[in-house]
Amino acid sequence: MLELPSQSTQPSTRGICFVLSAPSGAGKSTIANALRASQKNLFPSISVTTRLPRPGETHGIHYHFISKEQFEDQAKNGELLEWATVFDKGYGTPKAAVEQQLAEGKDLIFDIDWQGHRQIREALPNDVVSIFILPPSIEELEKRLTNRASDHVNEINKRMDAALNEISHWREFDYVIINNKLDIAISECETILSCERLKTKRQTFLTNFTNSFSR
Repeated sequence: MLELPSQSTQPSTRGICFVLSAPSGAGKSTIANALRASQKNLFPSISVTTRLPRPGETHGIHYHFISKEQFEDQAKNGELLEWATVFDKGYGTPKAAVEQQLAEGKDLIFDIDWQGHRQIREALPNDVVSIFILPPSIEELEKRLTNRASDHVNEINKRMDAALNEISHWREFDYVIINNKLDIAISECETILSCERLKTKRQTFLTNFTNSFSR
């Protein structure tokens, strides 16, 4: 009886760029953290940013914290797979690191906005699987942003305007999940990732495996 080859004997397959996008306050970062904790072969894509580290953040783990000048040079020289300026701060994804990890068969999770998603899909059209996270309602979204005590009322209004603009791009994504209940949203993301990993084009060992059925 033939058996499916073990993970250790399967040829390396190209990884997936698993993109999560959402307006601020929709729960995207919480979902991304949960997926990283539960998925063995899902690794964070470490972005570069020009903003200062927040309490608890470490250079090289949460972000690569760089100067504005360094960021501009990397963007100009084509070293960033995607990049954008959000609230006057630069964010981008180092191109070389992503391509190396995908070639090694690692799945990468991206916590980026619609602009970053559009750029990554253009650069790596066969590798991207994208999900847009929606809040249960605009009222709930405004409530979540208002409950962030550090945000001034003017900042909340600014973020609400940005959220509406972000939501207008939901059609560009492969999947849309409404984050009404966090545990369900996480489970739905896990299901999507599992299904995408099982797509025929990504199981590159199947040709040799099915050939072994020949008499």
